[in-house]
Amino acid sequence: MRHAMNLHGDAVYLVALSQTRSQIDAQDVSQDVFLRLLTSDTEFADEEHLHAWLLRVTINRCRELYRSPWHKRIAPSDEMITAIPSADLDPAEAVVSALAQNPVWAALKSLPEKLRVVALLHYVEEYPTETIARIVGCQPATVRTRLHRARSQMKRYLESMGMEGDYE
Repeated sequence: MRHAMNLHGDAVYLVALSQTRSQIDAQDVSQDVFLRLLTSDTEFADEEHLHAWLLRVTINRCRELYRSPWHKRIAPSDEMITAIPSADLDPAEAVVSALAQNPVWAALKSLPEKLRVVALLHYVEEYPTETIARIVGCQPATVRTRLHRARSQMKRYLESMGMEGDYE
């Protein structure tokens, strides 16, 4: 369990954060994912299989969270999620704070869920489209289409924020 958390914990948290758009929910999802790993009887062929399984469970857990009656009744407050003063930041919070200031991360967060997942898995986790298709549960051609749409929408978002350049 410690090995999996040390090796894949950052990726699980990053996917959860991109899906939930909330540090608090991302922490809860990450915890749930590793609890499911602890209670799972799944035999993993290798580290890549474990990594893909963790990301798939993370995506599913995020979807479950959005469908839950609890989540539908509460409204996230930006004041609850604001960064703690920099002197009190632990390394994980410092990374999240830096991400929040990054315009590319803001563009990624602005994408719809289906596009955001494939963009994150492709560009951050560096998975090929065939592997993403297995994780997300669609055809590789669909993944490529979603990647194209994600790039286009992110480019428009960045240009609207005054950022010039080639984002393809």
